[in-house]
Amino acid sequence: MIVKPQFKDKSIRSFVIRGGRMTEGQQAAFDEWWPVYGLSLYDGLEATKAIFAQNKPVVVEIGFGMGDSLLAMAQNTPNIFFIGIEVHPPGVGRLINEAGKRDLKNLAVFMADATDVLTDCFEDGSIDRLQLFFPDPWHKKKHNKRRIVQSQFVSTIATKLKDQGVFHMATDWEPYAEYMVEIMSEAEQYTNQAGSAIYSVAPDYRPKTKFEKRGEKLGHGVWDLLYEKHTSQ
Repeated sequence: MIVKPQFKDKSIRSFVIRGGRMTEGQQAAFDEWWPVYGLSLYDGLEATKAIFAQNKPVVVEIGFGMGDSLLAMAQNTPNIFFIGIEVHPPGVGRLINEAGKRDLKNLAVFMADATDVLTDCFEDGSIDRLQLFFPDPWHKKKHNKRRIVQSQFVSTIATKLKDQGVFHMATDWEPYAEYMVEIMSEAEQYTNQAGSAIYSVAPDYRPKTKFEKRGEKLGHGVWDLLYEKHTSQ
């Protein structure tokens, strides 16, 4: 079974499909577990209908990489339903393989563009928390337009969040953290939970990745930003 990322026509994307072979285990995971955990962009709102019918809080994570932290969160909090969105097949294969081994019932995955998924597959005001951890910072100025954190994207998230829902970002690139603050300061739908402190202490629910722990030993910083959607008037 070969599953490919799903996209709609779009001129600029915040990612590139990087090379990298799937292991035999990852490919086998698609054969066995994609029918269990996989969701299709092309199903639209039907893709998430059964999930929301469970009446559990729903947390969406965009760009979960190899899935370690998302897997840990799903395992640690079975009362929350987690939906991951990722475009790179090896990470998706690894996540659903590990989820299947643990018989997790509170996890599902889209392998598609995040903006497409949010727009087509989620009702407005349906998400409790949206997570964006360590997105590609696109360091070069000429590539900044590829950063996923843009005004339109932030506005789309606000539409899909519940009132008082949270948009949680984290980055280990300080210039990107400053850029995120700048974008969010212009987004009138949100309030910074840290107030004048700007950056938040990393919540207990966000597991530290091996990469993050290694960076801390080298003195590298990590910046967490938590923004709450205003209650509708």
